Amino acid sequence: MDWFPLLNSLRIACLSTFLVFFAGLFAARWVTRLSPSPLKYVSDAFLTLTLVLPPPVIGWLILRCIGPGHMFGRWMWQLFRVRLVMTWQSAALASALVSFPLMYRTARTAFQRFDSGLSDVARTLGRSEMWIFWNIQVPICRYGVISGTVLAFARALGEYGATSMAAGYIPARTATVSTALYQCWSGGNEEGALFWVMLSVLLSGVCLIAVSVLEERQEGG
Repeated sequence: MDWFPLLNSLRIACLSTFLVFFAGLFAARWVTRLSPSPLKYVSDAFLTLTLVLPPPVIGWLILRCIGPGHMFGRWMWQLFRVRLVMTWQSAALASALVSFPLMYRTARTAFQRFDSGLSDVARTLGRSEMWIFWNIQVPICRYGVISGTVLAFARALGEYGATSMAAGYIPARTATVSTALYQCWSGGNEEGALFWVMLSVLLSGVCLIAVSVLEERQEGG
């Protein structure tokens, strides 16, 4: 059994989750600090857009922005011989765009429940906004933050549409669990397809159980 698709999916999901963790936290912080206004609603819709867009649309947009047939991708190849698509890194970028809304929305919900009076007390003690954010708000909202992180990881681990367009299927280079499953199925390898299906179900189930436990602790905390 070739374990590369699993290992590659894990490193793609880890890099993707690292990217969306910080981006999602700061986006959620920014939006929750906005007063109700058209700007807030438009920003929220924009930051959640990739949750409802078909994944192939996201993959197409990536190819249009950094593909070798377009200015930036062509420039990177001509100057540095760096290919920005059809790599595992481009798959991580695609996964990050797809999974970002899960991190953002979960963190935003947790931040909305945060008691702002605690921040006011810290300000009277001379603490900076960043200190308050990392040392008070994030720790208190930790279960929501961790839940968003786990959901983003699970989504990135199982992404297919956007990653298949941005990275394709190259054995031992860009193959993932999802693309390996498709290749097994299209090639008539039912046993291989069943193996990847069962593995995907197992990994997704573990992630969802972890999220349920975290949400229960958040409600009780």
